[in-house]
Amino acid sequence: MSLAPENALNIARVLAEALPYIRRFQDKTVVIKYGGNAMVDEKLKSSFARDVVLMKLVGINPVVVHGGGPQIGDLLKRIGKESEFVNGMRVTDRETMDVVEMVLGGLVNKNIVNLINGHGGKAVGLTGKDGNLIRARKMKVAKSSQEADMPEIIDIGHVGEVESIDTSIINMLTHDNFIPVVAPIGVDKEGHSYNINADLVAGRIAEILKAEKLILLTNAPGILNADGKLLSGLRASDVEQLITDGAIHGGMLPKAQCALDAIAAGVTMSHIIDGRVEHAVMLELFTDEGVGSLMKAS
Repeated sequence: MSLAPENALNIARVLAEALPYIRRFQDKTVVIKYGGNAMVDEKLKSSFARDVVLMKLVGINPVVVHGGGPQIGDLLKRIGKESEFVNGMRVTDRETMDVVEMVLGGLVNKNIVNLINGHGGKAVGLTGKDGNLIRARKMKVAKSSQEADMPEIIDIGHVGEVESIDTSIINMLTHDNFIPVVAPIGVDKEGHSYNINADLVAGRIAEILKAEKLILLTNAPGILNADGKLLSGLRASDVEQLITDGAIHGGMLPKAQCALDAIAAGVTMSHIIDGRVEHAVMLELFTDEGVGSLMKAS
C-alpha cells in the first residue's frame, strides 16, 4: 500500500529536518533521566525505548538514568509499610532500602532494559554498585521550624548524595555499542547502600562524561514564565533570574538547578522536556522546535 502524496511529503520533510541534527550529535553522549508518566504509560514506554534505540543506531551514545519512586511506594504499601517523607525525600530505613534496591536495581531497571532490547537495542542494566560507578555519602537534611532558632538535622536513613562518579564501566559499554541503563543506588566506602535522587545522578554522570546534552523527562511542558508560557532557548543567567523571581518553583526548582549545574560543569546543553508527549526524546533531539525547555551557558 503506497502513501498518499501529502503523507509522503511530510515524512520526507521530517527526515530532512532530522539530518543535520544526526550529523551534529554523531559520536556525542546524551544522558537521559527517565521518569514520570513516560515510565508507567505503555505507549510512552514503548516510544521512549524506540527513541533510545534510534539514537544508538544513528551514532549517538545514550546513557539512561531512571527513577522509580511510585513503584517503590506501591511495593511498600503491598507489604504494609507506610511511606514517610521529609522535605520531599523518602525516609529510608534498612528494610525500606532493601525494597528500594529490589525495585530500582531489579524490577524497574530490568523492565527498561527489556523494553530497549525488545526494540532492537543492546541495553545493560547497572546500579551504582557496579564497577564502583557511584560513590555515595549520607545526606543530611535540615528541617526548619518556628519553635527552633536553628534548623533541626533530620536522619532520614539510607538517602544519599553523590560523592564521586567513576564512569569506566559506562565508557566500556558505550564503546562496545551497548546502552547503559543506570539505577540511582550508590554505595559508601563502608559498603552501605543509599538511594539517590535520579536527577542528581543523571546530572553528575553527564558532567563527568562531558555530555553534549542532559535531558530530564518530567510530567510538565518544561519551564514556564509567570504567565504560563513555555520558555526555551534560555541562557543560564535567564534561568537564574526566573528562580530569583519565583517563576521557577516547587518540583521544577531542583530540576532547573540540576540542569544549571550540569551546564556550569561543561555539559553543552540541558533540556527539561515533557515526557507525556509520545517520542518526546526524538522530537527534542531531531526537530527545530522540540517539546520542552532548552538551556545553555550563553
